[in-house]
Amino acid sequence: MIQPNSLVLYKNNVAIVLAALDGGKFSIRFRTSPLDAKKTTYNTLNVREKDFILLSSTPSSSLENVLKYADSSSPNVKDLYNLEQNNSLALMVKEVWELLSSDSETENEAIEWNELSLLIKSDMKADEAWGIYLALCNTLYFALCESNGQDGKIIFKPRSKEEIDSLIQKATLKGKESELKGAFLKRLKKRELDLPSDGVYMTDVEALALGRTDKSRTMHDAHIKETPEKAHQLLLDTSIWSITRNPYPLRWGLSMKSATEGLPAPPEEERLTIDTISYAIDNEWSTDPDDAVAWDGKYLWVHIADPASAVMPDSSIDKSARARGATLYIPEGASRMLCEDSLADYALGLKELSNALSFRLLLDDKGDILECEVLKTLVRVKRLSYEKADTLKDSEELKPLFDIANRNIVRRKANGSVNISLPEVHIIIDEAKNVRIEPEIHPQSADMVREMMLLAGEGAARYAFKNGLPFPFVSQESPTLPSDIPDGLAGQFRLRRCMHRRSVGITPSLHAGIGVGMYSQVTSPLRRYGDLIAHMQLRAFLDGRTLLDKDVMLMRVMEGEAAAQAAHKAERKSNMHWTLVYLLQNPSWQGEAICVDVGGRQNQFFIPSLAMETFITCSSSIKLNDSITVRAGNINLPELTVDFIPV
Repeated sequence: MIQPNSLVLYKNNVAIVLAALDGGKFSIRFRTSPLDAKKTTYNTLNVREKDFILLSSTPSSSLENVLKYADSSSPNVKDLYNLEQNNSLALMVKEVWELLSSDSETENEAIEWNELSLLIKSDMKADEAWGIYLALCNTLYFALCESNGQDGKIIFKPRSKEEIDSLIQKATLKGKESELKGAFLKRLKKRELDLPSDGVYMTDVEALALGRTDKSRTMHDAHIKETPEKAHQLLLDTSIWSITRNPYPLRWGLSMKSATEGLPAPPEEERLTIDTISYAIDNEWSTDPDDAVAWDGKYLWVHIADPASAVMPDSSIDKSARARGATLYIPEGASRMLCEDSLADYALGLKELSNALSFRLLLDDKGDILECEVLKTLVRVKRLSYEKADTLKDSEELKPLFDIANRNIVRRKANGSVNISLPEVHIIIDEAKNVRIEPEIHPQSADMVREMMLLAGEGAARYAFKNGLPFPFVSQESPTLPSDIPDGLAGQFRLRRCMHRRSVGITPSLHAGIGVGMYSQVTSPLRRYGDLIAHMQLRAFLDGRTLLDKDVMLMRVMEGEAAAQAAHKAERKSNMHWTLVYLLQNPSWQGEAICVDVGGRQNQFFIPSLAMETFITCSSSIKLNDSITVRAGNINLPELTVDFIPV
């Protein structure tokens, strides 16, 4: 019978019954504060009899006395696996286990709490019940049965000798692991790891540095702030990573490997053979030529690689390219949007005749586009480096192309185009991970090729709009240009600050930066998803197949654009990383910094030899386009920061 001061088990906690209430309920009181709390707190609840289990029907003196006995006499949970612990209750529990185990008839048989508690202490007082219950729970000799609590009964079962030995072995291993982890953390705090054996504890740190997780148990235990930058620094400090480890592509969720699924062979289909030789002009080291240009005396031809002939919308290759958004170009190499093994079939100029999707443009005397046709072609392509093309700019073959380019520059400028030119560099990493930074030489032929590509993009946009194709149009709002734009680099930076971001959508609109009424990018389908999906639409139209509707087109364009933006960010971070590695490898470096903006406590400078922007506190007499010599200091590789100090 349950009476006031009876002890009960309520949600694995001991409680004392205060009173029986109407409706079959009981008022109980129990401790709510942790054992190690400075102040003990209690709570009182009204519960039904089915919500608790009777521990002792004999009245206890007080809940405080019950807890006091248990806290002082019951085996500590931390000593669970110490079978020889110097504790009277623990020894009594062991003796009862030995007694039950010695009897073959009762060995391993379940036994109720009431009977077992009296075997442990025949004269058990109510105040001792909770302590004895904990003694049973906190040793290895007995286990609470799964049926515990059913029918208001507490059931224990003696463990076998084999079970106890197995638990001891596991606990020993766990204790050893804990000891080893503790020793590792001490070494980690001193940044003196025992490698490679300590490396096993640092995998979660590396995962955080690479953006695969946002938590690190190791850093948490070592009281180090859990950020990718702190993880990166910790890996450097412990020599697990060297300064040449670039985490940014993986941190942005990008693959460091090119796509692996090869494109099918180009389909057999009717194509127009173009006899005029076309020229694929690119860097000497380029391996994926995807555009070529020609002039036949009447038409300007811009031939573009034709992977869309084999990549069908929503195919596995299309989905993979959409997820990548663009080929990732970092100093270590290229991670291609489409399988590199497919270049032989789809790049231009690698075979005698190359498949192309060609834009045939008819221009007027001012360079305006009168008409644009899109054709499936076979073209003869000759590859030239920019340097070689520059030497041929006055030749019979290339002079008309340079003339068209110059007219287009004039035309676009008259339409309000904004041309911003800043020094660029090429970062080179050799096999030993030594970094070189060389200035990008800007050949005249690169400008010519750029104008050809702009004309193709403008022509494609006009063609798509004329034929009602859902299409990825690129636009840019008109900037508000100040009247006092300075000369030199300072002026280029002033112009850049005035420009709006470009946008990609399915509605044609002005591209103010280029100076054309409508525009689309179509000249790099091997390395930009937006160009590839534009080609898919053009080919579907030419073949009489169903086009992607506007909603689907917009969704896929946005997915590809988001992925491409991630690739661009990873490229910028990677370039900054390797630039700082270069400065670390060349501690005596000094270079010219040109003032591009004056204001406040710090002036903005541009360092042409590194293609880097920075803010420097220097003399108030510094004017726009003035130059100073600087050196690098306080380089923080994980944070991608460096201070440039006037020499």
